[in-house]
Amino acid sequence: MALFQFGQSVTTKDLQEKLNGDIQLVDVRSPEEYRGGHIKQAKNVPLYRITSYKGNKQDPVYVICQSGIRSKQAAKELKELGYQVINVRGGMNQWLGQRVGGK
Repeated sequence: MALFQFGQSVTTKDLQEKLNGDIQLVDVRSPEEYRGGHIKQAKNVPLYRITSYKGNKQDPVYVICQSGIRSKQAAKELKELGYQVINVRGGMNQWLGQRVGGK
């Protein structure tokens, strides 16, 4: 594990398998990006508002963005607030599952 990595991460394929359950999934992209197509279970909390997120700290929070950069930052901030955070590597760029919204 590299020194700059601080937490857990999953692939988009791993995430797709988790969606069968009841999970906390936070999409930290802008509202415009979110409306352009998102995962049905995802709640949009843009990165600049991530510290206002009020989720269950007992259950893991999966964080996704477009490529994985913003979700890493959001994961770091949520972890500091006491959440169990799992970053989705590759973000929506790697997501092959169904999307809601967009064209």
